[in-house]
Amino acid sequence: MPSTSIRDVAQLAGVSVGTVSNVLNKPEEVSQESIARVQKAIDELGYVRNDAARRLRAGISSTVGFVVLDGQNPFFNEVVRGAEDEASKNGIAILVGNTDENTARQDRYLDLFEEQRVRGVLIAPYGDVNARLRQLKDRDIPAVLVDRVNVDGTFSSVAVDSVAGGQIAAQHLIDTGRRRIAFVGGPFDLRQVRDRLEGARVAVDNSDFDVEIEVITTSALTVDEGVLAGARIMERSRHQRPDALFAANDLIALGLLQSLVVDGTVLVPSEMSLIGFDDIAFAAAAAVPLSSVRQPSRTIGQTAFRMLLEESEDPTMIPRQTAFRPELVIRASTRR
Repeated sequence: MPSTSIRDVAQLAGVSVGTVSNVLNKPEEVSQESIARVQKAIDELGYVRNDAARRLRAGISSTVGFVVLDGQNPFFNEVVRGAEDEASKNGIAILVGNTDENTARQDRYLDLFEEQRVRGVLIAPYGDVNARLRQLKDRDIPAVLVDRVNVDGTFSSVAVDSVAGGQIAAQHLIDTGRRRIAFVGGPFDLRQVRDRLEGARVAVDNSDFDVEIEVITTSALTVDEGVLAGARIMERSRHQRPDALFAANDLIALGLLQSLVVDGTVLVPSEMSLIGFDDIAFAAAAAVPLSSVRQPSRTIGQTAFRMLLEESEDPTMIPRQTAFRPELVIRASTRR
């Protein structure tokens, strides 16, 4: 059955197509009688306006695309919530696509958002997306990087200083007497993971104590990968195990904690300290409350959306880089 058009509404109401358009878009310019007749026709026909087409003709979109790295990570859920809070104030909807660290899925979402002519794109990218974002920019679709610093300054970005965060986490472990630290995380093609390890190494290299750091690589930043990494650690003899674990994010840390607690032969934190990164809500509620490096997740989303909105309104704006300072949150998992 063909869809009802604005012409059908005009014919039934006995008015011009222009009058129907004014009722929908500029009712202050139409008499109350015409509004009533048009509304009656709309109700009878079940007409639904094509808002996307209207916005496209006007050159203004009421939607923004948000491509996230991992939709199952509570950190990104909070970032999206922050962006949605700001978007709702401006009558804009956020369309979210989860790439699950998959470049093909990332490309498909970017293609979709380009086809839909969204007002702009927020993206927590996987890999190098500069060339693809330049194509969007050429079509007047601005983009802002989220949770990733844009090193060359081509695009605006909002993130936390992950190098500083890694340094804070490792320094805390050293300050509490730990000397054999294992950094657990991956994959290392994620800039955030590399930066957090780099920061940890800075703390170790600058320490006045004899501190060792090793790397235990995971294939993803998930609880399951943390469990597997914990199992590998538990296969070692006691004197070969690290006395502290720095997880690249809280999901890895929770998986590690699960392995250690279920095994029951290692006490946290007396025998092995554990610290994560992000400070998601589950960190404080863990069996052993988890120390973490906090990112201001909602503030990141709010700031990124405001930047994107400004750039959509003024394409000549120079890209800006905003990096928030992370905060150490100490809980039971690293107490002396």
